[in-house]
Parts: sequence; structure tokens; C-alpha cells
Amino acid sequence: MFVIPVVALAWWIHHRATAAADVPFAKVRRETLVSTLDTNGKVEPSSWVVVRAARPGIISEVNVKNGDAVAKGAPLAELDSRDAAAALESAQATLADARAQLQMLSSGGAVAARVDIENEIERNRTDLAAAEQDYESLRRLVEKQAATRQELSDAGQRVQKLKEAIAALERKRAALVTPADRVAAQSKVDEARAAVEQARILVEQSRISSPIAGIVYNVAARNGAYANVGDAIANVGVLDTVRVRVYVDEPELGRVSKGMPVTITWDAMPGREWKGEVESLPTEIVALGTRQVGEVVCTIQNPGHELVPGTNVNAEIVSQVVENGLTIPKEAIHRQANDVVGVYVLNGDHVEWRTITLGPSSITRAAVTSGLKQGEMVALTTEQPLKPGQLVNPVAR
Repeated sequence: MFVIPVVALAWWIHHRATAAADVPFAKVRRETLVSTLDTNGKVEPSSWVVVRAARPGIISEVNVKNGDAVAKGAPLAELDSRDAAAALESAQATLADARAQLQMLSSGGAVAARVDIENEIERNRTDLAAAEQDYESLRRLVEKQAATRQELSDAGQRVQKLKEAIAALERKRAALVTPADRVAAQSKVDEARAAVEQARILVEQSRISSPIAGIVYNVAARNGAYANVGDAIANVGVLDTVRVRVYVDEPELGRVSKGMPVTITWDAMPGREWKGEVESLPTEIVALGTRQVGEVVCTIQNPGHELVPGTNVNAEIVSQVVENGLTIPKEAIHRQANDVVGVYVLNGDHVEWRTITLGPSSITRAAVTSGLKQGEMVALTTEQPLKPGQLVNPVAR
């Protein structure tokens, strides 16, 4: 009674072991294959400046926000300028006084004192002219013995005294202003002018302006906050063209070279693409989380300024284009010991192992440079590993 079940079980086991398994296959075909390297990166402007506070003060107004387009010289923020304006007004008043003092000294001293001295000199000159006339008249009379020599001597002494008085007054007039006085007055004017210039600079520095035309980002200024000298107010960058710092894993860096086309996408704007090319290759490998990457700098056209600095984006670098090449799905490729690469090719009702040489690859397909012919069928990966000579039931994919 037990013979029949045992025979049936043996037959079932043998049939299962020898039955052809359903295996998906794909054709080797010719096509244009674009080999791409997909990764991520971060946007930065192609050129930019960090605008900083040139003097300390309280921020009274912020004139811009992130994303604003500004012209060169446009205001970004204002510092409270009341103290600076008061200092400028005071310095201008001091300069006006110093200039008036210098003008007075350049004109010979105090006007009233100078006028008094000059009037007295004029009176003495009038008296001197009369005294000299009297002296000449007496001299002629003495010659005629109509006047005494004592009278002539007294007249001569009067002439001499008037001359000495005029000379003394002229020295007094000159003494009203000395060269040292003029030097000191000029020095005060120069100091006052420097103070005015310094106060004017402080007033001008209250208005923090953009040194270039561009797009504002990373605005750090806040109304009412205190800004120290050198504190960042905002960044201004040129965004018509941006740089994207693309992070390429170390093993993939050999596939990248300058000038390769790059396509940028941004999850925040589905369906949009930005084009550019590789500008420069990395000079070092750095850690990025658990990855070891090289930072590949790409130049990307951004005419609409949608890509803003700091944006995390996706990057696709086209490393190679194979025209009319033989290609197979990547899931058909097997790697054995010693890095031998091959596929299982359909031969009638079974598979045979074929060693192949791979070329560039895309996300889903790889180019084959030797080992296969167009139209051949290659097995795709299945849950059960295949063996050379294994019977299969091909299922086209």
C-alpha cells in the first residue's frame, strides 16, 4: 500500500527539479544611451558681496527682504543717524568760527583795533606834514635872522617825535597779527574741517547701501537690533548665472570632466530644469554625512532668478553619450569572483553564461562593447539564481 505514494513523491520531486522555470528576458538592442551621474548639490551666486555695517549703531529701518532685486547704491538698511547729524552740525559751526578767525587775522587783526591805529597814523602824518612846513619856514627866517635857532631846534624835535610816533604805530599795527597767529588759526581750520568730514562720513555710513546690482539674500539686519562694525547686514549676489556645488561620490569622480553638460532640478518647482556645464573639479575629498565626496562646481544659467542661494537641488551630469550602441538592462548583469562580468543568454530552452565587456551606463541600462549581438535575449535577475545549462521558460519583458 505504501509503494504507490513513494513512487508518486519521487516522480514529483524529479519533475520539479527538471521542469523549466519561468524567467524574464530582455532583448539586446541598439539605441542612443546617455550615461548620467545623478547626485545633489547646493546653489550659490556666481559673484556676491557681504554688505557689512561700517559703523556701530541701532538699525532703525531694513529696506529689503530676501529675493529683492536692487540697483547699485540702493539702500539696504538705515542706522539711527540723530547723534551723527548733531555731531555734523556742531562740527560745521566750529569750522565756520575757525574760518572767520583766520579771515580776521589774514586781514590784519581785529577790525576796530586796526581802524583806530590807522586813524591815529593818519592824524600823525597830517601833523608831521604841518610840522615839516613850520620847520622849513623857521629855517628860512633863521637865515634872515628873523627867528632864533632855539625855535628852529624845537620845530625839528617836533618833526622827529611825529616820525617816531608814526613808526611806533606802524609797528603796533603789524603786531596785531604774527605769523604764528596765522599758523595757529589755519591749524584750527584744518582740525575743524577734518571733524566735519568725519561727522559727514558717520552720517553717510548710517545709510547702508548695496555696492553692486543684484539679488538680496541672507538678510541678517533686524529693526531695533544693534549693529557692530563689521556685522553682516545682507548678501547681494548676481543670479543671472549661478554656481551649483555638486557633491559627487569619490568612486564616481573619474567619470566627470570640465565642460560636461549638467541639468539641475528643484523639488520645490517640479517640471522645471536649468542647464549648464561643469566648471571645475574638486581639489580634495571631504566628508558629507556618511559620504566621501568631491565638490564639483557647475555653472548654471538662471535667467529668471528662480534658483536662489542656499537652495538644495538635484543634479544630473551627462558624462557620456553612446550613439547606436548595444544596450541591456542593468538587472541582467552579474558579477562573479575576480570582478568577472557576464549575463545569462537564452539558447533554445536553456541559458548559457556569457562574459561581456561593459561601456557607459545610464540609470537603468548599460552599453555592451563585446560579448553580445543585437537581438539576443538576456535573462533578468530572479529570486532563484540561474546556472549554466538550466532549462527555462522565457517570459519577454
